[in-house]
Amino acid sequence: MTFTMEQLSGKVGSKYKLVILAARRALEISEGAPKLVEVSLKTKPSLVALEEIAQGKIFYRLKKSSK
Repeated sequence: MTFTMEQLSGKVGSKYKLVILAARRALEISEGAPKLVEVSLKTKPSLVALEEIAQGKIFYRLKKSSK
């Protein structure tokens, strides 16, 4: 698990989107969602989420506003 902020933010577009995406995914993992990467059982959900982003396993999609 070696990744830099630049590598991760490059995957999602900005560091702000990265933080929101990682936080939401970490919450899903802590609530029991299956992990999409192979990690130790002791690995914290936040690091699992960042690893999933680094490996391209999760991404974000913008909602279209209904105006």
